[in-house]
This record gives sequence, structure tokens and C-alpha cells, in this order.
Amino acid sequence: MDDALGTDKEGLLRALWDADPDIERILRSSDGLPEARDRFFEHLNSLERHYFNIYSDRHFRGLHVLERNNAKQCIRVLKNVIRTENEKLTDSSALRLLCALARDEDFAQERVSEGFLCEFLALFRGINGRSGLTEGASPGRRSRSAGRSGAERSRMLDVYAGSVHAHFRRYRHGLEPGMVEHRRLSAEKLQRKLGARPEEWRTFSWQMGHIVRDPDTLASLVRLEPDEVEGLRSARECEIPFQITPYYLSLFNEAGRCRWDSGIRAQVIPSATYCQNVRESREQGMDMDFMQERWTSPVEAITRRYPLVLILKPFGSCPQLCVYCQRNWEITGLDQTRITKAKVEAALGWIGRNRNISEVLVTGGDPLALPNIYIGWLLGRLAAIPHVERIRIGTRVPVTLPYRIDPGLLRLLRRYHRWGEREICIVTHFEHAAEVTPDALEAVRRLRSVGLNVYNQQVFTYYNSRRFETALLRRVLKLSGVNPYYSFITKGKDETVDFRVPLARIQQEVAEEARLLPGVVRSDEAVFNVPRLGKSYLRAWQDHEPIMILPDGRRVYRFYPWEAHVGVADDYIYTDVSIHAYLSRLRADGENTADFGSIWYYF
Repeated sequence: MDDALGTDKEGLLRALWDADPDIERILRSSDGLPEARDRFFEHLNSLERHYFNIYSDRHFRGLHVLERNNAKQCIRVLKNVIRTENEKLTDSSALRLLCALARDEDFAQERVSEGFLCEFLALFRGINGRSGLTEGASPGRRSRSAGRSGAERSRMLDVYAGSVHAHFRRYRHGLEPGMVEHRRLSAEKLQRKLGARPEEWRTFSWQMGHIVRDPDTLASLVRLEPDEVEGLRSARECEIPFQITPYYLSLFNEAGRCRWDSGIRAQVIPSATYCQNVRESREQGMDMDFMQERWTSPVEAITRRYPLVLILKPFGSCPQLCVYCQRNWEITGLDQTRITKAKVEAALGWIGRNRNISEVLVTGGDPLALPNIYIGWLLGRLAAIPHVERIRIGTRVPVTLPYRIDPGLLRLLRRYHRWGEREICIVTHFEHAAEVTPDALEAVRRLRSVGLNVYNQQVFTYYNSRRFETALLRRVLKLSGVNPYYSFITKGKDETVDFRVPLARIQQEVAEEARLLPGVVRSDEAVFNVPRLGKSYLRAWQDHEPIMILPDGRRVYRFYPWEAHVGVADDYIYTDVSIHAYLSRLRADGENTADFGSIWYYF
């Protein structure tokens, strides 16, 4: 499919009908949409029968089983896309557009994008066993000699391993000697510019007192690119706060954006697109609460989506603000947070009265931005509730402010973590291997020294979606004492479009990259957080399915609730980002998009 990426609509249309002339004939000759739909279904049903009929006289019998299985998946997707039910659900009809294209109606091509045509080109090739997924491969038989078979298999595994290591060498991680020295010099320069003594720099209080919050200060400390300057100017005009800890700023490449720090910068410097989308949403009165947490909040400061666990939000800000945060609608600057101790008291009372709650995720905002005396009070109150057996603390400070893990905090954590009785654990949020530094490693080591498990929840964004980039993060984290826990596809928020990647890309990453790692390293689960309902696993058709392809090439998915087999809950219709647009952006950024060729066949 990489051959199609730079092709214009005329060329794509020719390739589309070449991939399955029967479909063009059906659509062109049908008398109206209902007849076209019926005949299209008949065509797909015929293909499906022949693929899995061992007595079929069609050529499909010679295809590799993986190609035939992919054809079956493509047939299922096409059937979904042409169903009347799904046209009604999405208020769109890809079939109507295909009919217009087949009949060469006026302005038909203007009504669709290259992404739309590429999606159907992939499907038409797929249903005919010409996806190219097994190109160069043969069905193969086991060698008669067990030893020879084992040697051949081992050589193939060496090829896979070589690919992993070759891709790893493309990226940098923060424990490499060269990176450690670069960051050390960067930190020293920042200390001189900010007037900090080395011993002050390494304290929670100094870092919190010198958080960078205005564009002019940031520009005086590191070189900014023109688009970053524009984004910060827009943030100021739109009154969108940004905050960067001095420590995290030392992870920037001072001389300007580069390959290994682009994802680090993008997390904390709002883009002009982001700011414009936020402003438009505000002006139109749109609800930016994508997860619809107000609908799952029995009392203020609590979110509950599951039977035994809930979220407690005692603090409404963070030392550092992430642009793609799902709670950007309620997270404020440090001096603007509004959650009061009285509201937290009321929330604690609610937890105490509900004996079904066995686990509390304390997050926010970042609760470890609070002083130790407050954290001690909060942990003590939670520990006094008999039915709470686990306190999970969601925090980014090991990544953004590792000096926060100080002796006073460690004493509190040790006091309330009781083996066999009550667990305290940390869930943090590393995004890139370049964020795993000696200081972050020391913060994790300290947490582990008092008996706490440390887990990582990654948000899978454009900036960590290159081939094997997330796989390297898993490897470095596991060696550093952090267990990969969840990989979240970026929330479908309009303002964070810069970060979003197609669902197919994270599915591809799990199958083709994570799967090559040892099992203890690839322990995270890829999920999509469904508004109101919670996490939906992306590994199974039973939890979601594609139901439409929009004219601009975006897929529409129908997600089924996690509780589908234990209770009744509504589904959720989700519009993804375009695979074509994603691959085009990668190509513009210098990536070899041929490496991503199978992405079209993840559903």
C-alpha cells in the first residue's frame, strides 16, 4: 500500500477498480442504491464461501492461510461499511460515494479524499487475497529433520531480533552516557541562568518555586522554534496555562528541537492548532470533558467507572501541565486550583460509607504536588477505611520532578504500605525512553526501597508512535524497576489532534513490535478509554468494530462496553483519525512509511 500514499485521486481510482473489477461493474450497472447494496453483499458472500471451501474451483486455495484470514477480516469490514444500520448510525454512506465514483458522476472525486480511496483500495485488495502481507512467503512445510527445522526457525528468529535491535539504535534513552552528560551540562546552564545552587536545584521546594510559566522566560532559557513561539503566543492570547519544571526543561536540547527531544517539547508547549481549537470550543460552549466524568461522579472529587475502584481527585493542578491531558477542561495553573479540603472530606466520607470500594486511585492533577503534611493526612484517612485495601497514587513527578521523592514522603509511604493488609503503589507516566534519566531512576529506586510497586501508563501519541519507539520505552522502564501497565490510545479530543494516531497503529504496534519483546517486558495492555464507561481492550473484535469510512478517510468505530456480558450499557460511536493523514505526516517527518505498510489491515 505504500505505492498508493503519494498517488493522486485519478491514479487511486484506477487502482481501486483494477483491484476488483466486479465491484465496479456491480456499482455501475445497479439500478439504485438498494440493488447495489444487495449485489455487493452477494459478491462478498461468494468470496467468503470460496475462501473456506476446500472443494472450491477458485484460485484462493493456493493462498497462504494468513492471506485468506486477512481476506475474511476485510470482507467483514466491507459488510459493516455498506450496512444500512451503520449508515444511519454515522449519518454517512460510503456505498453512495462508491456508486458515484463508479458511474463517474459530476464532482464525485471532489467529494472524497485520497484517504477514503486508500482505505477502499486496501479492502478491495484484501478481499481478493492481494494485500501483500505474505509477499515473498510460501505456505512452507516443516522439515523432515527436527534439527534442521529448529535451526531454520532459529535463523528466522534471529532476523526478527536483528530488526528489533536495528530500530532501537535509531532512538536515544536517558541512561546513555552521552545523554547523561548532555543533560548534566544543560542542568548546569539552567542553574546559572536561574541563580540556583546545585543543592537547591535538587529540592522539591526550589523546583516548585521556579516553574516556568511564561513564554519570555522559556525563550530566555532554551532556543524555541518558530512554531513553538507561535503556539506560546496563542496560549497567552487564549489564556491557556502552561507549566514546565526546571528539571524537565533540562531534558530539552538547548540548541533547538531535535529528533530525540521533539516529543518532550510537544508534551508541554501548546501548538497554535491546540490553542485555536480550545478557543473555538470555549466560544461555541462545547463540553471539553471527553470522558464525561461529570456523568460518573457521585460526589465532587470522585469519578467512578468500575465496581471496586474509583478515582479521588484531591488536587486540581500539576507541577507540569501536559498539552494532551484528558482533564485539560478542569486542570488549572498551580495558583488557580479550587478543590478544597472540605470537598475532599466529603468524598472520603462517601468512600467510607460504600463498602464495595476496595481500591482508590488518588490522582487529579498530581497529588504529589501537595505538601507531605497533606499527603500524610490523606493517606491516614484512606488507611482508616477498613474496606480500602489498595491506594494507588497517580503521579508524574518521577518523570517531571524526581526530587519530590524525598525522605519525608518515603516515610509516609512506608508507614501506610503494609504487606498482606494494604498496598500502596505508584502509577506514573513516562512517554519516551529519553525521559528515563539517572534522576528518574533514583526516584523509582527510592519508591521500590520502601516496598512499593511502580507501574507506567503511557499515552500512545504521534510523538512516540514510530516503529519500535514504544518497545524501547518498555525495555528501559522494566530495567529501571517500572512495570508497563497500560498503553492508552490518545483521547479523541478535537483540540489534541496533533497527538492523535489511528487505532490501527497501536494495534499494529502490539502485534508487530511489542510481541517481539519478552513477556515480562510487554506487560501493558493497549486500551481505548470509552467516555463514561472506561477502558476497552483493543485486542478483540468483540469489544469494537469498524462500521464506516468517512469521505475524508477517517474510520468510524463502534465500541461495546466492558460490561457487555455482565450487564446492559450503551455502545459508543468513535471517529478516528485518518490513516492516510497519519502516514503522510510520518513521511513528511522523514520516516519510511513502507515500514508501516500493514497498518491498513488492523481493524
